[in-house]
Amino acid sequence: MASHDKRPLPQGERFFTEGASGLRKAVERRSAVPMAYLFTQVPRWVPPVVLVVLLLTALAVANPLGGVAALAVLAFICWLAFLSWPSLGLGAKVLRVVMVLFVALVAATRFGLIAA
Repeated sequence: MASHDKRPLPQGERFFTEGASGLRKAVERRSAVPMAYLFTQVPRWVPPVVLVVLLLTALAVANPLGGVAALAVLAFICWLAFLSWPSLGLGAKVLRVVMVLFVALVAATRFGLIAA
């Protein structure tokens, strides 16, 4: 990829949460490089397309392969929800919890832990 095709980092007041606990600090620091790479070096359409393909696979394939796809989606949305949690309002927090529960239930049904 040519250097002129790279997107700049977004402007903001701060990158890390001020006064964060030890766990939040560790997750934010370890996530900084992958997040910066994902959102600046990879074309914008790649992450949503990959997530949609994985979610459709999780919904369409009723065996452990679908469960693995659901776990990949679950890991990504949990990571983003954790990172964005301090800046969210109540409605956005509820939406993220509902989405995490939905994908977790899909994964559980695909692994046979819950009857479909």
